[in-house]
Amino acid sequence: MSERPVHAQITVLSEVLVQLANIVLENFLLSLHAVAQHDKHGTEKSKFADYEIDMAEVDLKERCLSFLALQHPVASDLRAIMTIIMINDELERIGDLSLHALDLMPEITPGIIESFDFEKMGVLAAEMVKKSIEAFALKEQVLADQVSVLDKEIEAMHRSVVNKATALIKIPDADVSQLIAILSISRYIEHIADHAVKIAQEVIYLVTGEIIHKEVLR
Repeated sequence: MSERPVHAQITVLSEVLVQLANIVLENFLLSLHAVAQHDKHGTEKSKFADYEIDMAEVDLKERCLSFLALQHPVASDLRAIMTIIMINDELERIGDLSLHALDLMPEITPGIIESFDFEKMGVLAAEMVKKSIEAFALKEQVLADQVSVLDKEIEAMHRSVVNKATALIKIPDADVSQLIAILSISRYIEHIADHAVKIAQEVIYLVTGEIIHKEVLR
């Protein structure tokens, strides 16, 4: 890679990041489906895919660090590489949260999870991740700004789940452990949306040089 022109190397690393993001996104949706359907085969497939994703994330980070060590990039190129590294880290967090949701599957019956609209919430979170990566690929701030707008919808959905689960917990003989697991899954999806916002913020930094922060729980 070191023999290629600097901009060509950055293009290659950017393309690898986009490909990795698509795999992470696909695995998140697979995890969500496995939780909803109690699909053990889907669970095993998702966990295996996560291992391969972790290896790919490590490899991409190492390639970026090698680029920094060998090329001594100027300001704009340095910003591009640092953005790739930061987005790669956010994708790692999204993958971890997908697995956290899967780990709760044995604690929840299909009936109770169907009563909460996690599919809609998960699809919206996935759309946010997809849009943030598209913003990166196109270097398009307008797309990045749209992610923050969608985040408000996710927050409203999460509040709805919290309110509903909290009300159910107060009912005598409520299955508290299942409802707590429901709250955790909702929180994980909300955090995935938060990481999509963080990716969008990295895109804005890449395009404009402006640093924007949203507190993201990890």
